[in-house]
Amino acid sequence: MRGPASFSLNEECGLLVSGFDGPPVVMMPYNPPWYANLVEDYGFIKAKDLVSYYLANAVPTERMISAVAKLKERYNLTVRSLDMKRFWEEVELVRTVYNSAWSENWGHVPMTDAEINHMAKQLKPVVEPSIVVFAYSGTELAGFGLALPDLNVALKKMNGRLLPFGWAKALWYSRKIDTARVMILGVFDKFRRQGVAELMEMEMMDAAPRHGIVNADFSWILEDNLVMRTPLEKLGAQVYRIHRMYDVSLPSRSIG
Repeated sequence: MRGPASFSLNEECGLLVSGFDGPPVVMMPYNPPWYANLVEDYGFIKAKDLVSYYLANAVPTERMISAVAKLKERYNLTVRSLDMKRFWEEVELVRTVYNSAWSENWGHVPMTDAEINHMAKQLKPVVEPSIVVFAYSGTELAGFGLALPDLNVALKKMNGRLLPFGWAKALWYSRKIDTARVMILGVFDKFRRQGVAELMEMEMMDAAPRHGIVNADFSWILEDNLVMRTPLEKLGAQVYRIHRMYDVSLPSRSIG
């Protein structure tokens, strides 16, 4: 048995084992520190850690701008933002990137059409199109990136109640959101190590301040995914939370 996850790694998953200061960002789980001792006492063992990075004042460095500019020219890379007028056509592009880019990742389960459509319906009212990006190499789709404003900043002010004034508080505090969660950053295998991920990150960092967003949470990343972790650390991002997936062996039982 492996978990926690609801219901796969495509959704909220992992037990928080490090970084309990502050509230969770949007669509990330939270639990008290003693949960880890509880599950480990029952025999669960670590399967994999899911790492979250935080970057304050997320502004592209001159070194990053220069390096990405060279890669853009070398590989004919371009980036565009989400077109809300053709939203469901864009979802089809996301579908092709998602199930391909993550196919070799530990624990990956392909998302069904129903799952992707359900997630798209949930996110459509809250996405900020300028920080949802598609990357191309020439005319060929190379990758996709999705960042969401950290809506938890506003939602927690509702105290779980929409009425009578919860909605007004959420609306007011939504203007004070200064952090975005970069929750998806996928690149087709053939375009990796060409600067596609870095270009998408730079485009999102360039657009975010226009909406008052100056900080970035990158979550989550597999602990051994150095291809994604190394560029973030070069940017100055630091690990600030760790969620853990656990395994436990169950005794076999005969049926009948």
